[in-house]
Amino acid sequence: MSLLTVTRVEPLTPRMVRMTFTGEGLADLGTWPDQQLKLLFPKPGGSAFVSDSRDVSAWYQDYLAIPEPSRPWMRSFTVRSLVDGVLTVDFVLHGDDGPASRWAATAQVGDVIGRFGPSPEYARPLGTGDLLVFAGDETALPAIASLLELLPASQRFRAFVEVEDPAEEQDVPGVRWVHRSAGEDLVSVVTALDVPPSAWVWLGGEASAVRALRRHFAGLGVSKKDIEFSGYWRRSLTQDDAPTAEDLAEAQERIASLTE
Repeated sequence: MSLLTVTRVEPLTPRMVRMTFTGEGLADLGTWPDQQLKLLFPKPGGSAFVSDSRDVSAWYQDYLAIPEPSRPWMRSFTVRSLVDGVLTVDFVLHGDDGPASRWAATAQVGDVIGRFGPSPEYARPLGTGDLLVFAGDETALPAIASLLELLPASQRFRAFVEVEDPAEEQDVPGVRWVHRSAGEDLVSVVTALDVPPSAWVWLGGEASAVRALRRHFAGLGVSKKDIEFSGYWRRSLTQDDAPTAEDLAEAQERIASLTE
């Protein structure tokens, strides 16, 4: 675990901001598809630092040992890029409802947060197939954009990203933008797609939408081992809330997919 220092703040759209960070250990990290990490945001008067431990279990025990009033908020993010020791992360701005969005809305160069990961132990290779399908909302856009950049020019793919309105679109070639302002939703648009059973699928975003799409593609005959999925957030709940029965079932399915 180490601390990150903001080196640049760049608004991308009305609801998304990009930040670059430097920090100890970043230059020693490799890169792989869909890198995940934990970011820690200090509470008022508190610190973002938790522990020097690199062991996940020991580090998390140290995290839980911090008294709750001063324990930093922890949220999961996807690396947008990591080049020459410079980490880039895109933040969705959705008001004051969460600590990450609240922090990102006012962050300045020199601000400090904590990180744990990304860890190569959780690296998954990019899928292969005649057709690759990517679908998610704006929280999954950084992951989808970074994955699309890895595709060879000859690879057939379809990519769908649900955002609020056209102002939230970014320069990501090949994406079919799904606009909530026009009455569209990700599940309805993606399930209308004709997908062969040989496809490889990547899903991310709101948990219930991800589950619905996973069931849809499995019903089309796509092998569960060829469906990479992650529920990034839950309606009316945060990462601080206890997991629901559906969350636990999703976790079991993800574990099972790793061993299939």
